[in-house]
Amino acid sequence: MPEQPAQPDAAELDARVDALVRRCPPTDCDHQTFLGARFDAGLAWVWAAPEDGGVQADRSLQSRVERRLAAAGAPVPFRYNPIGLGMVAPALFAHGEPKQRSRYLRALFTGEEIWCQLFSEPSAGSDVAGLSTRARSDGDSWIVNGQKVWTSVAHIARRGLLIARTDPDVPKHAGLTAFVVDMSTPGVEARPLRQITGDAEFNEVYLTDVRIPDHDRIGEVGQGWQVATTMLMNERVALGGAFSAGGERPGTRILDAYRAAGRPDPVRGDRAVQLWIEANAVALTGKRMAAEARQPGPLGSALKLAAAEHNQRVTEYLLDLESLGSSAETVHGYLRARANTIEGGTSEIMRNILGERVLGLPAEPRVDKNIAWRDVPR
Repeated sequence: MPEQPAQPDAAELDARVDALVRRCPPTDCDHQTFLGARFDAGLAWVWAAPEDGGVQADRSLQSRVERRLAAAGAPVPFRYNPIGLGMVAPALFAHGEPKQRSRYLRALFTGEEIWCQLFSEPSAGSDVAGLSTRARSDGDSWIVNGQKVWTSVAHIARRGLLIARTDPDVPKHAGLTAFVVDMSTPGVEARPLRQITGDAEFNEVYLTDVRIPDHDRIGEVGQGWQVATTMLMNERVALGGAFSAGGERPGTRILDAYRAAGRPDPVRGDRAVQLWIEANAVALTGKRMAAEARQPGPLGSALKLAAAEHNQRVTEYLLDLESLGSSAETVHGYLRARANTIEGGTSEIMRNILGERVLGLPAEPRVDKNIAWRDVPR
């Protein structure tokens, strides 16, 4: 048998980072050019195969690469395509075919193609598996009809990862299939929803006789729930990390705000220290999750739950500090944080997952578990 090449070590990855920064100085390159060069250098996902943007290094070295690139002022890919990086890419690695990864990963990583997640529906609420959007087989294609809602960035997305019902005659979790949707396909309509902040990040998406070729099916027919679970678990870790982002000094904005307010009173000072401790605890949890060598599991819900509720407490504190003189940025942050405990799974759902799948507590009754989706009362 041919001898396997040695796995790249930290020194080799350091050299690759240095060469990349010399070849494409972050101050001189636009983000897509730099991230494309990073992908081609095997520094996108260092543990992946070369054709997928890696060099088959140990997964634990990814954080080292991220730190060195951050120190060099390199663009952060998550910032330009959060759903693509945080949720879709893990699903493609876990369930996609090599041709699908070849077709999508590079443009996803550079932000050339923005992705959205077509899961939630008006009638399903937090019960993703109860969705009713239907995909009907038609030769080598599928015809999709239905409606999605709360779809972040759908109005600017080039592609979406859709979960649709392909078999209504089996229990709800078993009858789902995952597809990639070109958002420019005839029959796809995104309608932005105005939020309390005045922004319109979220959308309703209507799918009317949308034709999807079978080669854009992710995983086997009927395995959509497995694809959805991969995305949701990664989404919770990604959102938790984003909510708790604080660089190398988590919680500093809380203490800085307290000092800038003239240290108003001991009560607010005590609260600032409590929030600083929380910020560091959440940040350490995020680092622990990032170092996991396997796919995120139910424990990732702990990070999302803690980070989302912490971020709400922080924005409330900052609003209280500034009182009637609150800046537009502080007010916007406070209002936007209201969504943190809903998006990516509500805090109630997170507690259910932790109770049942981490702590081993009795599951809530599920009367629709073993009956065909078609027969579930609505």
